Amino acid sequence: MRTRSNPDDLATAIRQAGYYPELVGQVIDLALAGEDVLGHLIQPETTFDEAEVKRHLTALVLTPSRLVVVHVDDHAVDGAASAVASTESVPLREVRSVMLTQGFADPAARGPRAATDVTIALGWGAVKRLDLEPATCGDPQCEADHGYTGTASPDDLVIRVSGLAEGQAALDAAIRFAGVLSAATAGR
Repeated sequence: MRTRSNPDDLATAIRQAGYYPELVGQVIDLALAGEDVLGHLIQPETTFDEAEVKRHLTALVLTPSRLVVVHVDDHAVDGAASAVASTESVPLREVRSVMLTQGFADPAARGPRAATDVTIALGWGAVKRLDLEPATCGDPQCEADHGYTGTASPDDLVIRVSGLAEGQAALDAAIRFAGVLSAATAGR
């Protein structure tokens, strides 16, 4: 994997995530198609239900022309372990929004403050969330069917990183990636 800064950064992050590192690296390499890497964010997630543990990994890889989004999930087939990997390559010109929400402890303190958590929300128009509810006319006695009303919101990708849960290094990496991505999309 080629990068402009340190060629081992992305490979190291994939290994540290600990979720099928060779498979994840192979999938990312294919999606990159030889492009340089400007930045990356690797976010492993483990969920538990009553019967099993499921793992998921999201990788965001920024190139000079694209945002490559990779998802890898556990997917058991007849009780045997398997995984499903999907990639999406979003041209940077299509990224419509990069929203960064940061949480801070002790906001009244003087001097620079370190974030305690960060949420990165990205929108490029591929997915929309519809929130619908019955429409009304305002008359509490009216029993007519007025159809539905609602909102459509972009909902392409949201990643949250907590310093408490994932550690300060993961939080710092997420904030750095958000900065690099914001700069890349601002220069369209």
